[in-house]
Amino acid sequence: MTPKLPRSKRYPLSGKVVLITGAGRGLGAATASTLADRGAKVVIADIDLASAQQVAETLPGGRGLAVECDVTRLESVQEAVRKTHDVFGGIDVVIANAGILGRGGTMRTLPPAEVNQVMSVNVAGVVNTVSATLESIISSRGQVVLVSSVFAFINGAGAIPYAMSKAAVEQLGRGLGVELARHGASSMTAYFSLIETDMIHQGIDANPHVQALLSAMPKFILKRIAPHTAAAAIADGIESRKRAVLVPGRWRPVAALRGIAGPATDATLTRNENVRHALAQLEDAGRLDVN
Repeated sequence: MTPKLPRSKRYPLSGKVVLITGAGRGLGAATASTLADRGAKVVIADIDLASAQQVAETLPGGRGLAVECDVTRLESVQEAVRKTHDVFGGIDVVIANAGILGRGGTMRTLPPAEVNQVMSVNVAGVVNTVSATLESIISSRGQVVLVSSVFAFINGAGAIPYAMSKAAVEQLGRGLGVELARHGASSMTAYFSLIETDMIHQGIDANPHVQALLSAMPKFILKRIAPHTAAAAIADGIESRKRAVLVPGRWRPVAALRGIAGPATDATLTRNENVRHALAQLEDAGRLDVN
């Protein structure tokens, strides 16, 4: 008989084992702290073991485990999963959070190797994470959480590889939700706007050309959120077994109406002189970097 999700959608985090990739800093670290405060046992998996250990040391006693994990290597993720099972006995929730922004630039100036690097972490890394943990999640009737972005459904000019990768993550989450349902497990996709993390500070704030491009976009795109706000949304979503969370909430109408709003916005951006000028500057800067 096919198992079904419980009638009550509440999913208490107390005692649950949660593995988070890319948890040595930023959103991942904030999420680890939030989940541990709610009683979960958290595995901080990161390519930088020292950073992961620093985060683990801040968690309540016995609730944190730091493991080295390079999501671009399936065997590395599998080893992190083995260590998790050895220490905590299993995995109830996996959060595929590890990701990179990549260098801002037009496709005319981005070498394929740079595009592939973004896809390797943001897409292949998520696939590796899901593949290595799926049997555990099904066994515990748990949850897969994928961190996407509002760039999955807005125009990604100037950051196309990142937008491509987050659209791929969205599709993975949607498909998993259907596939896991018959096992009594579930999938949730998290969409956020710009989060105040080192990735954003280094990839956007430090690049005046990317800043100029964003400034030419609709103003609500510039709204930023704190890591702990996004982390709380993830925790609330897990406890409610939601299929998706989207923060800030002002993005919900955009997501819901993307089939109409997307083409209209694309046409507007195509004609916008400020956008054209910002893209020209970004492209000129990219050519200088290549040369």
